[in-house]
Amino acid sequence: MPIAQIPGQNLGSPCVSPVVLAFRWGILFSHPRDFTPVCTTELGRAAKLAPEFSKRNVKMIALSIDTVSEHLAWCKDINAYNGDPPTETLPFPIIADAKRELAVQLGMLDPDERDKEGMPLTARVVFVFGPDKKLKLSILYPATTGRNFDEILRVVDSLQLTAKNKVATPVDWKRGDRVMVVPSMPDDEAKKMFPDGVFTKELPSGKKYLRYTPQP
Repeated sequence: MPIAQIPGQNLGSPCVSPVVLAFRWGILFSHPRDFTPVCTTELGRAAKLAPEFSKRNVKMIALSIDTVSEHLAWCKDINAYNGDPPTETLPFPIIADAKRELAVQLGMLDPDERDKEGMPLTARVVFVFGPDKKLKLSILYPATTGRNFDEILRVVDSLQLTAKNKVATPVDWKRGDRVMVVPSMPDDEAKKMFPDGVFTKELPSGKKYLRYTPQP
């Protein structure tokens, strides 16, 4: 199901609000259960980084397989974990997928992790969507491993930069670091497109494929 078509009946208020992407980027991240330790730390970090995602025109959307009322109570714990007043409000919605309908449609269920009733839990999935509503990236973590939301923010920076420019980002790239010219671009075109210069690293093979340029 495209992210733009997530049904509104799965949403509540104020912690859980209607999902509207419009022409923004979007991140959908699922959680195994409410009131669980790793999920609480993840949503706490996500809430702290929400202003940074907002600066990048990114709509954040969480999903957990519990009810709206449970989400609202859980929001209090998440805010308390962050050292903030224990309100029912977070800077992003949480979808209440108590029947696991969306989790099934989006392939988010973990076949190995189950709750006390023997029902499968959602894995820690991250989907990043572009303004065209198409999936740009997916990352899957097991229920026992918490996500690094600073890394997800870095990935968004890379996706947005490379969507607008014919460049790629190398290992451990961070916003502001130099980038790489895509292999398909001829040298003469690269010189015209990147007036700040293109640096080519000499290699034993003699092949000139490691071409760097300042971030556009």
